[in-house]
Amino acid sequence: MVVPSFSILRCFSSLPDPRSRNRPKDHLLIDIVCIAICAVIAGADDWHQVEAFGRKRQDWLKTFLSLPNGVPSHDTFERVFSAIRPAAFQGCFLLWIDCLAESALGKHVAVDGKTLRGSAGKAAGVKPLHLVSAWAAEARLTLAQVATDEKSNEITAIPDLLDLLELAGALVTIDAMGCQKAIARKVVDSGGDYLLAVKGNQENLQQDILETFAGAAEANFQGVSHDVYETEEDGHGRLERRSVTVIYDLEGIRDKDEWENLTVIGLCYSERVEGGKRSEESRLFIGSRMQTARFYAEHLRGHWGIENSCHWQLDVSFSEDDNRVKGRHAAENLALIRRLALSLIKAHKGKGSVATKRYMAALDPNVIKEILTSR
Repeated sequence: MVVPSFSILRCFSSLPDPRSRNRPKDHLLIDIVCIAICAVIAGADDWHQVEAFGRKRQDWLKTFLSLPNGVPSHDTFERVFSAIRPAAFQGCFLLWIDCLAESALGKHVAVDGKTLRGSAGKAAGVKPLHLVSAWAAEARLTLAQVATDEKSNEITAIPDLLDLLELAGALVTIDAMGCQKAIARKVVDSGGDYLLAVKGNQENLQQDILETFAGAAEANFQGVSHDVYETEEDGHGRLERRSVTVIYDLEGIRDKDEWENLTVIGLCYSERVEGGKRSEESRLFIGSRMQTARFYAEHLRGHWGIENSCHWQLDVSFSEDDNRVKGRHAAENLALIRRLALSLIKAHKGKGSVATKRYMAALDPNVIKEILTSR
């Protein structure tokens, strides 16, 4: 039989075993990792379900794993994944990502955070784990993640996340939390460009952009180097108009020299009419790449792919918000497995939703093999 998990075996074979060398080990580390990955693809959401999958698919697993003492218990899975250092686990994950999508980097990388609400331990005063992830928008896969204890720590987590990535030629998009001069500089120093949302956390910048646009509008944009891109969508009972305007004249931005390679400031205005109700929203942004308004409009919209194609799927199809794994390392490592599984499932060419493909994988291990080798 063709080994369905050749890349798992190759990429995770270097993972350091956290268990004591002085105690006998009933199960191989690579077996534990492979079972967990296959189980999550097939619908398992916690360690009890991982064990149940392993026992039901033991004969299939034995075709490419050793399983010297059968399938580990759920306690063993939890204990081992709690001991594995997330940084080491992510190192193997990154090796796999390199195998999966050589062309994923150098394009659009969206950075955003998500809280694992079920990881909180109220009785022990443990706050929920917050993960900051990098998402390859075109390839629709998670590239890396960094964990923090609070959303406010994203500012310090984002530079650590960027250190894990090859950003040459990439456009990195980040929401307003990541609109920091040091982060902009780090992206540029790594060979990439940035598109950063702007809100009140950079008060001078927000004020200067608003005043620049107000002055340009008052002059009807005469003599102002700018570009505009407009779209309109009408469907499913909703009419939505978007207008993105970028200005290349930055004389009104007092700190412009402190923002590495700052090239454009932008305003995205959207108007939505749904069910007879009208709503509107304006968002500001800055960018380092000399590009058109259409370019920035498309990448602003593409940024939300990490929310719609990744975070929403993790909650709906993988029940991530309901997951009750408390151990910090175990929760972080399992979250990384979920993101890898989601990326693999999305890459699978077969028909059906993510939830349907997980159900099919639970019914037929050949589907797992297809998902693992689909790229």
